Amino acid sequence: MNERGVSDMSKKPFYVKFEVPPELAEKAYQALQVAREKGKIKKGTNETTKAVERGQAQLVLIATDVDPPEVVAHLPLLCEEKKVPYIYVPSKERLGKAAGINVAAAAAAIIEPGEAASLVNEIIKELSTLKIKQ
Repeated sequence: MNERGVSDMSKKPFYVKFEVPPELAEKAYQALQVAREKGKIKKGTNETTKAVERGQAQLVLIATDVDPPEVVAHLPLLCEEKKVPYIYVPSKERLGKAAGINVAAAAAAIIEPGEAASLVNEIIKELSTLKIKQ
């Protein structure tokens, strides 16, 4: 709480359940880019949601600057229900670029990491320690 009694959580969207260090978000962008080139990814909220529901997603990336936030608000809950690791990244523009599209992407999923497998595993390991600390 700040001096006016307002929660400092107001800066981040309501669906963001934990803080992701910038260097970990950077690794996630890299993993998505490598997986796009040598593996298989899904981009966009609808494709990502389907991949999670079908049990295909190995790692889900969710942008925190989505407006309206309701577009991706269901993803963290769905990922937890399906036991799929997910990470928040700060920019939908960068997420779109990393996914290889010329528009912003609110979410993306790595289906087959390809050469990014060790990076994806490293991210998942760091995420589990992050969630324990929270």
